[in-house]
Amino acid sequence: MKRIGSVRRLKVSADGEGVVSHAGLGMLRELAGYTGLVEALDDALADTYRGVPVHAPGRVLTDVAVAVADGADAITGIAVLGDRQDVFGPVASMSTAWRVLDRVDADHLGAVRAARAVAREKAWAAGAGPDLDGELCIDFDATITIAHSEKENAAATWKRTFGFHPLLAFLDRPEIAGGEALAGLLRAGNAGSNTAADHVTVLTMALQALPANARPRPGKTDGPRVLARSDSAGATHTFAAACRKAGVGFSFGFPVDFRIKDIVDAIPESAWYPAIETDGIREGAWVAEATDNIDLGRWPAGSRLILRKERPHPGAQLSFTDVDGMRITAFLTDTAPGIIPGQIAGLELRHRQHARVEDRIRQAKATGLRNLPCRAFNENQAWLEVVLMATDLIAWTKLIAFADNPALARCEIQAFRYRVLHVAARITRAARQVHLRIDKTWRWATEIATGWSRIRTALG
Repeated sequence: MKRIGSVRRLKVSADGEGVVSHAGLGMLRELAGYTGLVEALDDALADTYRGVPVHAPGRVLTDVAVAVADGADAITGIAVLGDRQDVFGPVASMSTAWRVLDRVDADHLGAVRAARAVAREKAWAAGAGPDLDGELCIDFDATITIAHSEKENAAATWKRTFGFHPLLAFLDRPEIAGGEALAGLLRAGNAGSNTAADHVTVLTMALQALPANARPRPGKTDGPRVLARSDSAGATHTFAAACRKAGVGFSFGFPVDFRIKDIVDAIPESAWYPAIETDGIREGAWVAEATDNIDLGRWPAGSRLILRKERPHPGAQLSFTDVDGMRITAFLTDTAPGIIPGQIAGLELRHRQHARVEDRIRQAKATGLRNLPCRAFNENQAWLEVVLMATDLIAWTKLIAFADNPALARCEIQAFRYRVLHVAARITRAARQVHLRIDKTWRWATEIATGWSRIRTALG
């Protein structure tokens, strides 16, 4: 065989000094300290120790969260920080991290969630907060986390798998990839998709996770507007009533059955209006209001039923509820006319944007949610909180450090790790200071250094 070229062979040795990878993790670690998350978690778990702990529990939990943000799917992932003590300082061992997770029992889980709320308030005040003059949309959805071994409360799921069925609530932040993780309820695998009590519980936790000035004020019109969005699993009278009591609007997917099919048949063509996108008309889709065509007496006053018909994409399988080759969907909302631009088409666009929660969950699964690594249920509950912490730290970093850089703010977690978290750097020491010098040949080196400085300026 004739060689037509050759690859330049580099001399390889294991004697490099003062060089670190994954240097961008220091940004998340500092953010956890600046927002008060470390201190608040210390206070939440202080009574679980008899004396002064060698490794503060808040630092241990946030270090695990930083490791999860880096891609760890087990407690052993904390070693990625321990291997770089020149940058991160003392880091707990895997066994210590496991013991701290075990301390988060049912009596302390609420305190851990409250600690996350404290950090969110400080992060929002530093520039990570949304525009409270607009509408805050909280998206609810459940997902399946498969267990590959015997774990407490793991059970058969409706998808004929085995594991857990957590219910999650994300605050929609369209300006970045991956919303903020407000709340999560770990449930056995056989938990129902439309269990109203669980939705009410997660709604309560999600509202408590918001800063006080962002929570709705029931009975008052001058407070922030908050909307709960879900698919048809959330469309229960109990959940709708809980939203109304909490001062939260709702937009729920509505089951399409023979009643809806008959209504569609009865609506004249003149009553259908073109559906819209954020930048214009949505081709091949129409919306109509059917509130007067169905009895909504059991739903909160002011509830409205909106229908949508759309030509399915080529090859899509039609169902018995589809009419004249059109795919029919429906949703229920209590938003009054005139609140959302675009009338019913605007309401339908807003509800359709609930689909973004699928991206949030997909990214959360790439950030520790794909695997619940512990056997005990309380430890896996703590792991879920760690995953939510990691999701928030990434979101706040993007919002504070890279808000004006779409390439970093809007990239998904795998790209964010590659571009920011895994950046290489060199450590130098001079004048009693440690200097982290980010690789100047890296495409985003200047943006990372600038973003780091922004976090310190906003919170330090």
